[in-house]
Amino acid sequence: MSFSFSQGYKQLPTVDKDAGEQESLRRKGPRKSIFPLLRLTFAVIIIMCVSVPCVRMIRSRGFWATCHGAQRNSSTLAKLPSHYTLPSGDSIPSVALGVWQASKGEVGNAVKTALSAGYRHIDGAWIYRNEEEVGQAIKASSIPREELWLTSKLWNNFHAPEDIETALDQSLSMLGTDYLDLYLIHWPVAFKKEGNNVIDEDLTADPYPTWQKLEELVDKGKIRNIGISNFNIRRIQNLTANKLKYQPAVNQVELNFWNPQPELLKWSKENGLLLEAYSPLGSDKQVGKSLSVPEVKDIACKLGITPAQVIISWSVQRGTIVLPKSVTPSRIVENLEVFKIPQEDFEMLEQAAASHPPQRVVNPSSGWKLPFDVFDGQ
Repeated sequence: MSFSFSQGYKQLPTVDKDAGEQESLRRKGPRKSIFPLLRLTFAVIIIMCVSVPCVRMIRSRGFWATCHGAQRNSSTLAKLPSHYTLPSGDSIPSVALGVWQASKGEVGNAVKTALSAGYRHIDGAWIYRNEEEVGQAIKASSIPREELWLTSKLWNNFHAPEDIETALDQSLSMLGTDYLDLYLIHWPVAFKKEGNNVIDEDLTADPYPTWQKLEELVDKGKIRNIGISNFNIRRIQNLTANKLKYQPAVNQVELNFWNPQPELLKWSKENGLLLEAYSPLGSDKQVGKSLSVPEVKDIACKLGITPAQVIISWSVQRGTIVLPKSVTPSRIVENLEVFKIPQEDFEMLEQAAASHPPQRVVNPSSGWKLPFDVFDGQ
């Protein structure tokens, strides 16, 4: 079954961002022969002390490869779209700071670094347990609220109609704002309580009541856009089979080199639904592996950018919003810089990503002891 949304998202043009010698060292023999040697020794020691951490950092980012031939200067590369236009007409930044797994005491500094570097899109969720610190960092930045894009998500416990607005209000309060730019159904799963027992319910059967309540909150002005997360094609179709007042703005899913999901991407483009890519560099255990992919390293060498920038750029060039997460300042800054990859290199990377069996890392079905698979094998 296929359908078309009444109005799809569009890419927007890129917005460019723009000591003296120590007497105690005297020895017998000509002075001119000893001090050059000492200076050379000290220089070697200093270079080693400085270079070893740098080499470790470069290796950790996967940029340890021999580059043959002239490299292009990244400043000469074309930029990719900095925003997409949603069906509502709102412009959403194409790269966001993801704060999943960013711990307390770290996430605030990460957000401050990101905002200072030029990020204007922060992707969070109630279940991340760090929205209060994120809100404090946003307040400290003094960036006007209208210049920011804030996303949160409705957790599985709060699908009862009477709980949805309360859950949203908690996130609004912690973030220090009176509205969200985007609010997502976090998973197509609802946790219901009967007595002391928790019942896991598949929302596929009837996701509409939750969606209707979210539409009411849009009308109240508490949310500007609503969407979904971790929905496969069948679940999207089950939702949109209803007469919706507001179509889903985005679908946020695990999307990376190891799990490229070309079918979902193609279907979503054909039906005007924008995908957001979480874990774009792979899960924590996959990042090093991702940055060491031969095709990724070859493109990085050719273009004079880092492997991480290659992967994030590839994701934006596929037409998705990308949500890289980090608490390391240098990586946060690096991840925001995306460049257009030459078409032949883009196609090479696309083929490489599709050449292996998909490796989905995030699937809580077993951990939650669900009687169904959240992804139905997709």
